[in-house]
Amino acid sequence: MSTQWLKWAQKIQSISQIGLEYSKDKFDLERFEELKNLSIEIISEHSLHDHEIIKDIISDQQGYATPKIDVRGVVFKNDKILLVKERSDGKWTLPGGWADINLSASENVRKEIEEESGYTVKVIRLLAVYDREKHPHVPKYLFHIYKMFFLCEIVGGEPKPNLEIDEIDFFDKSNLPELSIRRITPEQIFRMYELRSLEKTDFD
Repeated sequence: MSTQWLKWAQKIQSISQIGLEYSKDKFDLERFEELKNLSIEIISEHSLHDHEIIKDIISDQQGYATPKIDVRGVVFKNDKILLVKERSDGKWTLPGGWADINLSASENVRKEIEEESGYTVKVIRLLAVYDREKHPHVPKYLFHIYKMFFLCEIVGGEPKPNLEIDEIDFFDKSNLPELSIRRITPEQIFRMYELRSLEKTDFD
């Protein structure tokens, strides 16, 4: 199914958000408010989410509209890659998640790896920055997302399941488990294997 409607709605929403933040003219503010409501109507009509939920999410967005950041840790051991199994969907992914404020990107990925796997790591380097919309992730998200992948090395800790993660293990790239495609794709994992030995950073 085409998701062009979502791209249009995202663009309308970002225009309205920026306009409401910086405009001073009351008539312009009314027009930007109309655009915001239009984006809410489009998303509510084409998605499975309730109108009031979409309205609350959109109304919470303030300031200049920018992409959200998802960080992922890439950890190898004996040529196998660290994956964690999400309780929410029963599928596997690289440890990681949304970047929190007041932490750098590397601090965020260290925190996510420790919370989700139990391992403490040091961050070696940035392997890739991908635009989620340019990769075959499903389902689509309401907001634009950049995904940052960091090569990391274990320095301590031990595997420890938690409220979000059911299992922690290392997998060979030729024998990957069922992946959580909303978070990671097989192609991205294969590329991480290549990038770890290359002196370059991937980007879209």
